[in-house]
Amino acid sequence: MTAESSQQQQQLADPPIDQMDHDLDQDAQEASTSLPNIIPDSQLSPATYRFPSERLLRRQRHEGKQPLVLVACGSFSPITYLHLRMFEMASDYARFNTKYEIVGGFLSPVSDAYKKPGLAPAKHRIQMCSYAAEKTSEWLTCDPWEAIQPHYFPTAQVLDHFDHEINHVIGGCEDVHGNKQPVRIALLAGADLIQTMSTPGVWSPADLDHILRKFGAFIIERTGTDIDEALAGLKEYKDNIHVIPQVITNDVSSTKVRLMRKRDLSLRYVVPDSVIEYIHHHGLYRE
Repeated sequence: MTAESSQQQQQLADPPIDQMDHDLDQDAQEASTSLPNIIPDSQLSPATYRFPSERLLRRQRHEGKQPLVLVACGSFSPITYLHLRMFEMASDYARFNTKYEIVGGFLSPVSDAYKKPGLAPAKHRIQMCSYAAEKTSEWLTCDPWEAIQPHYFPTAQVLDHFDHEINHVIGGCEDVHGNKQPVRIALLAGADLIQTMSTPGVWSPADLDHILRKFGAFIIERTGTDIDEALAGLKEYKDNIHVIPQVITNDVSSTKVRLMRKRDLSLRYVVPDSVIEYIHHHGLYRE
């Protein structure tokens, strides 16, 4: 076979990159015609809500560790792979550097009452987060409680909700000997959030104290954020704030994803495929 004929066959076998992106969009649209909701619409109201505890570990696997649940609050419009990576980075950090054993992780999308630019309706953000957790992880869950509320709930009250459901309704987590013990609830967030916490006037002092004293936070470092300066204003809570370095820098954001969507660029490998299908099916982020 000549080099020329081999090259011609290769060109026939491998479509152009723009054609591949187009095919992905078309495949996503076709597949999503039968895309079911992970959480039924009938459960997306405060009256019918139930806490999604199916993936919550009820018994610890390691002795001498305190059970920990991580909660990430945010817009998730849309959820990206970086949001999901935050949980994995925190899991590695907790395993090697703390006394905690992670027994659960939750995504808590903000409600529509937050009124943030670029915020897709809560019903869509709930389903996108649910698809991302269901299809990419064995231990993450989307809790729709915050998102379905008619009014905005501060982060402190959202963490109180998880504490109530996990420690009071469920009764905590069993240790390796079968003894019940309370689960530590902690906020998982990026360094930009902790920076706002150290800025006067942004957070309610009572809420800030409640979050960092009772629950604590696991913070993922981000490029361009002066984490040391932020922590300097939160010295009294330093034992409850865990800073997690990013081994591989990732500056993906929901804002950038929305811009890519408006420009009709491929979202593949930036957000999960199931989320791409959902976005195309519902025509999200076109404007």
